Amino acid sequence: MNGLVPLLSLFVMPVYAPTGEDPKAEAPAAKGGAELVISEVSERTLRIEAVPFNGGGPPRTVASSNVLVPFPFTERLRLREFAGGRQMRIGPLEVTVTAEPLAVLVRRRDGRVVQELTFAGGVSGAIGFRTDGPVLGLGEGAQQFDRRGALYPMEPTWGGWNRPVLGSVVPSPFLIGTDGWALFAHLPEGAFDLRGGKGRFVPRREDPAAAPLDLFIIDVQEPKDALAEYVRLTGRPAMPPKWALGYFQSHRTLAGPEEPLEIARSFREKKLPCDAVIYLGTGYCPNGWNTGHGSLEFNPRTFARPAEDIRALHDLNFRVVLHINRAPRDLFGASIADPSEARSHIRNYWARHRQPFALGVDGWWPDDGDELPLEARLARHRCYWEGPLEARPGVRPWSLHRTGYAGAQRHGGWIWSGDIDGTWDTLAAQVSVGLNHSLSLTPFWGSDTGGFYPTKQLTGELYARWFQFSTFCPSFRSHGRTWKLRLPWGWNTGEFGPVEHRGGPDASELRNAEVEPICRKFLELRYSLLSYNYTLVREARDTGLPPMRALWLHHPGDSEAVKLGDEYLWGRDLLVAPVVRKGATSRRLYLPSGGWYDWWTGQPVEGGRWIERPVDLATLPLYARAGAIIPLDPPRQYTGQPATGPTTVRVHPGAEGTFTLYGDDGASLGYRDGSDRTIVWIRMRWNDAARRLTVEPDERMRRWPGGSLEFAVELAGGRAAPKRLEFRGERVSLEI
Repeated sequence: MNGLVPLLSLFVMPVYAPTGEDPKAEAPAAKGGAELVISEVSERTLRIEAVPFNGGGPPRTVASSNVLVPFPFTERLRLREFAGGRQMRIGPLEVTVTAEPLAVLVRRRDGRVVQELTFAGGVSGAIGFRTDGPVLGLGEGAQQFDRRGALYPMEPTWGGWNRPVLGSVVPSPFLIGTDGWALFAHLPEGAFDLRGGKGRFVPRREDPAAAPLDLFIIDVQEPKDALAEYVRLTGRPAMPPKWALGYFQSHRTLAGPEEPLEIARSFREKKLPCDAVIYLGTGYCPNGWNTGHGSLEFNPRTFARPAEDIRALHDLNFRVVLHINRAPRDLFGASIADPSEARSHIRNYWARHRQPFALGVDGWWPDDGDELPLEARLARHRCYWEGPLEARPGVRPWSLHRTGYAGAQRHGGWIWSGDIDGTWDTLAAQVSVGLNHSLSLTPFWGSDTGGFYPTKQLTGELYARWFQFSTFCPSFRSHGRTWKLRLPWGWNTGEFGPVEHRGGPDASELRNAEVEPICRKFLELRYSLLSYNYTLVREARDTGLPPMRALWLHHPGDSEAVKLGDEYLWGRDLLVAPVVRKGATSRRLYLPSGGWYDWWTGQPVEGGRWIERPVDLATLPLYARAGAIIPLDPPRQYTGQPATGPTTVRVHPGAEGTFTLYGDDGASLGYRDGSDRTIVWIRMRWNDAARRLTVEPDERMRRWPGGSLEFAVELAGGRAAPKRLEFRGERVSLEI
């Protein structure tokens, strides 16, 4: 019996219908055959390859791509023909291969099924898999939160699906079953059909005779396993510069060369924290920073003296980020260092950026790109990572993209959700869009605060609610048409500024004095959480765990928490429940089991239940877990501003707790090898019974850089004055 006969049809071009209708065309005759290869990548991950060969010749190899990083693996099974079935142990997993139809079943030692792949054959060449619980991931956009029940073509698009509400589709072929598995489809590209109670991966192939199949099955015993294996395959996220965690103010149509500096000064005069200013290019607005789409020349009507203008912004401690679009469709290159004559190689495309970058530009905003094929999408991320490093060796680059793919995270990988509408439905949907993105694409996501397209629903109330949500997104940025309404003070000027879109808010909305104080409150909260947030970014680097986390990541045994996509965890210890309903006076939310503290009142709340939290416009429901140790920095106007007082350490009693504070110079690549001599790892431990906080060096800290750190330790909800603690690189304890 030839057990691999059904596998032959996998190397036939499927007729693929994005609408989900069954293909009708006849399959062309299969040529040659195929080899099934199963390899062990780790104790959690198996690699399943179906490699075509011609007749009795050698098998083709799986093509290399920029998606995966090099990793060791051990081949455990190679078959062309077999009868009956094969069973083997691969690490802690039991793998069974059966024929007619070909299937690969993966179990744990206790007999629990991890996943079963069924190679159905036929015209589509589809591979079936089980979807018994909520399924998360698949990148950004399209149906949210649980991915089951829909067909995902996995094609990047600006306007597909429900663009006004869900934004751009930025696919990533990584999906997670909350009941204990993950699947990564490396090759070929294809669609995921999650309708009908079972999943199907439907490959797309341009060359049926030469296209291998390369899938990875991951045993997810704990949620963190999924992210750890994802970065094992596609690479660890790069640390951003610390200033990327501050607030970014986007600009569109500029009145003239004086306006950029005027707005920057207004932020400082109003004491509204801000780290970066972003300037749109001319073309998408009539008067942007450059001379037109794809241009890298400064527009003299907005930047009359570019070097001096950028220097003046730097003097006010602002970073400058420039918008650019129209990358070559055939952009390619595995490294900026590769010699190449091709105009579309990233080395030569980056060369066009060298002159403006040399004037002091700090970051880039590569727009569009939905039309780029997979390798070009990743090449563009690499271009804006390696290009700046060529010019400024050792200085962390930063860029914000509208598209990408799995693997983008190792080149920075900041992506936003695209051109969404300013509506309440859109704000509500962005919560789960960000969660699925963070689980399967990059840890660094955000949206246009207020929505890109103004609508009648865009009011000061909606903007304030969106601003609160964005405070707890990795990318905290305001942007959109009629852009002066995206300024924290823009809702109380009586003027729209440049009106760039019909159907925006009523003029009656332009005397809302509530918005600016609310923005100040949440800007100050974001900057007070800088040390906490920066530690989360380092955790993302080391483990793949994003700052913005579905409740499932830390509460997998709570069936109520697992299915929720309208609230989330910020790190392990903070729970965020955005208010997404117009005129809301309360927010119904779920607290997982255990003790929690209301952030604003300090009142303890018992979890494992739904609660109704009263809200006014200035309140975002925010809760800290019992046992949480949260560092709160002194006030700052920008992330690099030296602290003028001690860092407050807020302890939430009621459970044992730990937090390991991470710090470095915020700019260099020394975090990679520890050569940054400012790196600190400080472990804080709360003994709840003894009411004792211990602060000590973590084992990862190689050396203490010297000096001392001042902490003011306080109990959440307590009335006693904070107690001072001085840390000099050695263990010290304090009883509260």
